[in-house]
Amino acid sequence: MGKVAKVLAVLVVLGLAAFWLLTTPSTLPASALGAGYKPNLANGETMFNIGGCAACHMSAGQKDRHMLGGGMALASPFGTFYAPNISSDTTHGIGGWGELEFVNAIMRGVGRDGQHLYPALPYTSYQKMKVEDVRDLYAFMKTVPANATPSKPHQIGFPFNIRRLLGGWKLLYLDKKPFTPDPSKSASVNRGGYLVEGPGHCAECHSPRDPLGGIIPDKRFAGGMDVEGKGWVPDITPHPDGIGNWTKADITELLKSGMTPEFDSVGGSMGEVIQNTSRLTDADRVAMAEYLKSLPPRPGKAPPKQKKS
Repeated sequence: MGKVAKVLAVLVVLGLAAFWLLTTPSTLPASALGAGYKPNLANGETMFNIGGCAACHMSAGQKDRHMLGGGMALASPFGTFYAPNISSDTTHGIGGWGELEFVNAIMRGVGRDGQHLYPALPYTSYQKMKVEDVRDLYAFMKTVPANATPSKPHQIGFPFNIRRLLGGWKLLYLDKKPFTPDPSKSASVNRGGYLVEGPGHCAECHSPRDPLGGIIPDKRFAGGMDVEGKGWVPDITPHPDGIGNWTKADITELLKSGMTPEFDSVGGSMGEVIQNTSRLTDADRVAMAEYLKSLPPRPGKAPPKQKKS
């Protein structure tokens, strides 16, 4: 082997080693859980509701929000993902998961056996949650019934089926930063910001994405095509293209009943969201409305005009 070939071989080995190190799943240490914690099941249920757990993981063909056998198909340009069983079943669900394993799945996108999880689980938003809130969610998840339905395997082709590549994706889109309250804003606005940006993961649907599937930062909440590229997701910033003409009361009512200011009822995936936000307290819905009204107005695809009768 010539000198040039040897140098190239060394560079390849070093490159592969660097790639392996950079894409190694990063997890929170056990010390992140802290001592003296006492679970709050009521808060855990709030996190369950605002987090939309039932919307994706509820078993098909029944109406029990706590029957979480999974199976919902999430189509995307990268393949079809199936929401897994997250019931308390120890074989097919997460009943055998430890608390730290659960926290790392939610906040770092790392599974029980140390593999990267696909961001169909919106951990880029869940990373903003408080560890205590995720622990409360874990405690609540322990109370849901067991369901013995096996999780469906994802239908993903090459190269997206190579989970190690997600380590590179996370370097771009997972900053591991919790939600930081704005001291210039009220406690209510900051509470709304936490719910919208963190467990509520509103930006995950209401923001356009780049070719790699990451949210475009300067268009966050500005709406666009859905992940399947078939439907339209509205701008929810206070821009005329979005909810600029909506009052705080209008947004609060939508989150409670699903009714728009035009007395139209939302359906589809947003209808499922309302199933979650309708279970929040009035104060939390008001807080979310206040935060949305405080966002920078960003142009987006304007909503369809209502036909006059």
